[in-house]
Amino acid sequence: MFAHAPGRLAENVMHFGRVLRHAGLAVGSDRVLVALEALTHAGLERREDFHAVLAACLLDRHEHAELFDQAFALFWRDPDLTGRMRALLLPRVETNTPPPVSENRRLADALFPGRPVSPPLPPADELELDARLTWSDRELLRKADFETMTADEFRRARQLMSSLRLAFEPLRTRRLEPARRPGRADWRATLHQMGRRGGDLAAPCWSRPRLQPAPLVLLADISGSMSRYSRMLLHFAHLLGQAPPRVESFVFGTRLTRTTRWLRHRDPDVAVSRVTRAVRDWSGGTRIAECLREFNRRWARRVLPGGATVLLVTDGLEHGGREELAFEMERLRKSCRRLLWLNPLLRYAGFEPRAGGMRAMLPHVDALLPVHNLESLEQLVAVLGGREVQPPAPAAR
Repeated sequence: MFAHAPGRLAENVMHFGRVLRHAGLAVGSDRVLVALEALTHAGLERREDFHAVLAACLLDRHEHAELFDQAFALFWRDPDLTGRMRALLLPRVETNTPPPVSENRRLADALFPGRPVSPPLPPADELELDARLTWSDRELLRKADFETMTADEFRRARQLMSSLRLAFEPLRTRRLEPARRPGRADWRATLHQMGRRGGDLAAPCWSRPRLQPAPLVLLADISGSMSRYSRMLLHFAHLLGQAPPRVESFVFGTRLTRTTRWLRHRDPDVAVSRVTRAVRDWSGGTRIAECLREFNRRWARRVLPGGATVLLVTDGLEHGGREELAFEMERLRKSCRRLLWLNPLLRYAGFEPRAGGMRAMLPHVDALLPVHNLESLEQLVAVLGGREVQPPAPAAR
């Protein structure tokens, strides 16, 4: 059946491999040749077999399967879905506009290079640093507000965010590790060295407390006024998840949802899209006190080990009672080492926490920091690395 249109199937498979490579998968020419050889034995009678052969030959990681399935569905579109896969032998058909992609816009860029993508900002992206960004462009992006960014500016901002140099404050633990300099004597290691020398006196061994980065817990508000900032913070949480410290993440609006498991995926596109699909109250209302109460009662002892730092991302616009919110904030502060409040409203020069919910939260936080642009994220990284910050001033009565 390959003799009816020589070379066209190979051309399509080669172009499909190029699309996967541009989308971030490691697909070389050797795998394309293996796929063509396997197709000569498997045939093109069933779409499922064709998909299975390409997946077996072109994939090497299980986590790329979801991205591969999307690319396969978009690229190998058959105008007659009930027909046989012989239609794949036809030349590739160009279209004027790319089809909607539900999760990963890298596929749209790979399938339709050079064409503008007009849909609104997607929930997930993976972008590489664009070398064409000049110094002035980067400086403007560092100071631009996330809420006022266009889709293209948002993607470029995420490029720069991925290049942040993360640093985490080291904490002393009760566990010990070998040390070269004199300090605390390690008698067990010293006796072990003497035993290896037949009982002769050996130089004493020393130990010191082991250092580990402080664990992090992210509580992000996803109400209507915070959704754009929280989306960027989810990408930031995914970036933190690739670093040494233990990171737990939660989002809350009218309910609390744990997102740690979804953000562990290596691909940030798939990770954040899973969060946005699973969370039911995205861009809805907010109940800060009620969600904090659920976290304190259900999750605090599970995910707040000793020395943990909590990042609370919210604008503090709570419509409930101040007493209940103050009680839950005090309880949360006593469960962690540091409680940092990240508020995008600090982008305003004359901002003052006058709302009732803000005044109830302010006395229980160690620092009140902005989180509305890349520059503020750089400041947050410095604080996580151990930089001292001034405690927030008490709110005016």
